[in-house]
Amino acid sequence: MTVLMIGSGREGADGASSESADPTENPTTAAARQLAERIGAQLNRQAAALLDGDRAGFLAIAETAAARTELRRRYDSLRALRVARWVASPSGLPTRAGEAGEWRMRVSMNYCFVTASCQLSPMVVDTRWSDGPEPRLLEIERSKPFPDVLGQASGQPGNVPWEISELTVVVGKRTLVATVREHRELLPILLLQAEAAARVADRYAVDGTPPDRYRVFYAGKKEWQSWYGGEQPEWGIGTAIGIGGGHHEVVLGPDSLYYGPYLDQVLRHEFTHAATMHDGYWEDSAWWLVDGLAEYAAANGQPIARYPALAETRRLVRGDWDGRFDDLYPTAEFSDEEVNGTYGIAYLAVGYFMERFGAERLLPFFKAVVHQGRRPAQTSEELLGVPWSELHKECVAYIRKAVR
Repeated sequence: MTVLMIGSGREGADGASSESADPTENPTTAAARQLAERIGAQLNRQAAALLDGDRAGFLAIAETAAARTELRRRYDSLRALRVARWVASPSGLPTRAGEAGEWRMRVSMNYCFVTASCQLSPMVVDTRWSDGPEPRLLEIERSKPFPDVLGQASGQPGNVPWEISELTVVVGKRTLVATVREHRELLPILLLQAEAAARVADRYAVDGTPPDRYRVFYAGKKEWQSWYGGEQPEWGIGTAIGIGGGHHEVVLGPDSLYYGPYLDQVLRHEFTHAATMHDGYWEDSAWWLVDGLAEYAAANGQPIARYPALAETRRLVRGDWDGRFDDLYPTAEFSDEEVNGTYGIAYLAVGYFMERFGAERLLPFFKAVVHQGRRPAQTSEELLGVPWSELHKECVAYIRKAVR
């Protein structure tokens, strides 16, 4: 990915490259590269306008009414989210769009909210431009999943809230909470609950450094079906979505507020994902640790007898569960009872490890298994001082006793 930093010293006053053209370069490639540089200059000017609060300057690159409408909504939402850094640049070279003088250009955008020193979150969008000394934007599409080095989707999931909806936002000491205008009356109570949840989740930051801000987006029914691709399981009421740059965004479903006090637990659960996962991707076999720790944080010291899904957990443990942890991962086909039972087993498993080893020893074990992809049998004796076969047997016995 090419990133042209504003004011980096590599561009001239008009944003064009200060390096002389290669005389052996193919003329068609040279023309495409020069167009990409001119588009880059436009994006640099637009970025400066965004950070300066200059709405007219941000919209100035648009040629069509449709492009201006798209940019206006994005500008208003980004400013509401307190965009603190914004770096946009061409990614690759433009290709002809089919119409004379029109070009398609993939653009990478990297941004921070509230805190300018945060690690940038990446996204990729496809755009269409008219050629000229100052190219003009004809069309901007919604973001696409950000490709990793293997070409697979990772990081940015696409269809983030601020490019789809007009947002209203409140910002606290540890959190940022946003929703659409029709639900803005919910923001004060959501902010209070989010700030309380953040204080709990901060304790479980695997690398000792919690997120600069926990980001929460409350979705109405329409937004739940469109934000982040709208591919949430029917049994879900909230989820933490990795967007790259070490950040997760928590989206709460439209039914989440009907759960009353349980919403506090949902927020603690999802914030713990944000504090423990960063950009790490994990195998399904490690799910019990990932969500078990989030459930443990959600319980926040409450006794096992008060765990909301204890009855479902009891039925699963007494029924079909074979004592394995590596195949617990729930899928969209699971019933609500099966989902609750698997989460309960994961919660009790992590509870056993917390009770025996404490967070100061469990979190390095979590990092080794979840972030580094090591098997528990490879690392338990090194980090916990006990062979995995012994720990697993004792943990299963602990779980079976807890649900009697």
